[in-house]
Amino acid sequence: MRDTEYNIDRREISAEEWEARCELAALYRLIAHFRMTDMIDTHISARVPGEAGRYLINRYGVLFHEMRASDLVKVDHAGDVVDPRLGPDSVNRAGFNIHSAVHAARPDVACVVHTHTSAGIAVAALEEGLLPISQHALKFHRRLGYHDYEGIALDPDERTRLVRDLGPHMAMILRNHGLLAAGRSVAEAFNQIYFLERACQAQVAALAGGRPLRFPPEAVRERVAVQEEEALAGGLHLLAWQSALRLIGEQEADYRR
Repeated sequence: MRDTEYNIDRREISAEEWEARCELAALYRLIAHFRMTDMIDTHISARVPGEAGRYLINRYGVLFHEMRASDLVKVDHAGDVVDPRLGPDSVNRAGFNIHSAVHAARPDVACVVHTHTSAGIAVAALEEGLLPISQHALKFHRRLGYHDYEGIALDPDERTRLVRDLGPHMAMILRNHGLLAAGRSVAEAFNQIYFLERACQAQVAALAGGRPLRFPPEAVRERVAVQEEEALAGGLHLLAWQSALRLIGEQEADYRR
């Protein structure tokens, strides 16, 4: 939507919000880099630092690979646009309905990612869901929610069921729909969606082989999940985030606009 570019007055927002916008714009571009986009559908949201009940989400129609800090729109919990210069159609209400549910119920969550990838949808369509057949999948062992498909997410009442099905986890499979990942930071949310997507890709490839699958014993599955939690606690995802940013380093001057 470059023909109607939205210009933000930097004097009207805090330095903390601007940095959050830049970080979120970078995440949008990384999701594009790893081919996890679905045209103008799917969304990533983040809390606005220091502003309770305010969130940043993409301006509807801007593609992930062209996202800039100034393209992000501030909304309230209901998905209403806060800036009076922007119309109500600036954001996708159905998309934010999913995000608002998580943000409202989980104060520990700073960022929510939702995707519609081929592998993610494929696993979401399988009755058994994500199988414990890869190291990536074991990172989510017994730490993954499942939410049944209810149609396009326009019903506010669905928020209650979304929150119930996510529970204490940081990732969820939306049946017949796609993937959802959350994080206490943008870096952690990226870590969650990256490995969940890769786990789904590995499963689709393994099932396509048509051969019997090998399942690690339960003790090993749980051990890997605990090891992943320890790695997150140790900040390994922060190192991975900084490394990932170098993949789009030549775009930094643009996404920070």
